Amino acid sequence: MILYGSSLSPYVRKVLAYAGEKGLDLDLQPTGFPSHSPEYLEASPFRRMPAFRDGDFTLADSSAIIHYLEAKFPEPELIPSDPQLRGKTIWFDEFADTILVACGAKIFFNRIVMPRFIGRPGDLDAADTAEREELPPILDYLERVVPDAGGFLVGDRITVADLAVASPFANLAHLECEIDPARHGRVRAYVDAILSRPSFAAWIERETAFLAKQAA
Repeated sequence: MILYGSSLSPYVRKVLAYAGEKGLDLDLQPTGFPSHSPEYLEASPFRRMPAFRDGDFTLADSSAIIHYLEAKFPEPELIPSDPQLRGKTIWFDEFADTILVACGAKIFFNRIVMPRFIGRPGDLDAADTAEREELPPILDYLERVVPDAGGFLVGDRITVADLAVASPFANLAHLECEIDPARHGRVRAYVDAILSRPSFAAWIERETAFLAKQAA
């Protein structure tokens, strides 16, 4: 099974971490940016990461890919079958994909992607505004809902909810956006615990080394 994209994308990283928790082997391949490969374009006609191939079957969108894999490989269960737990898991996945990532992307794209990979200045005012005005209310919400140390967002074991919510924080860490332990101590402890899992840690280590090389 092939996953197209870069683990620097929180969406791609989410799927990679999901595969790690499942014990699935995904072959991560680049999209070929800026000249996208035909194989990637077949899987993702709108050029969105990640894209996925399983034999002749192709799919795009991180959540769609995860739902496909969950149906094909149901154990261990990372999307609960209990209706209430499933609903909460889907909510946190949606929250992460559309609210948390949207905020983080304004910071990461303008401070990292634009200058280092596209070769143009980013909109630093937009990045600063997102960090100053958009991010704190999101962290305030998470501070109310994340579990105590060692716990998980939904039920008593890891689910897609944890993978989706934690993944964007790796991008913030690459930017050295510090989480204030006085205001958001629970968030910081929770994120550190999830991102230290083997399913995330190796990818983040590679990303850190890659970004350091790009900055040199």
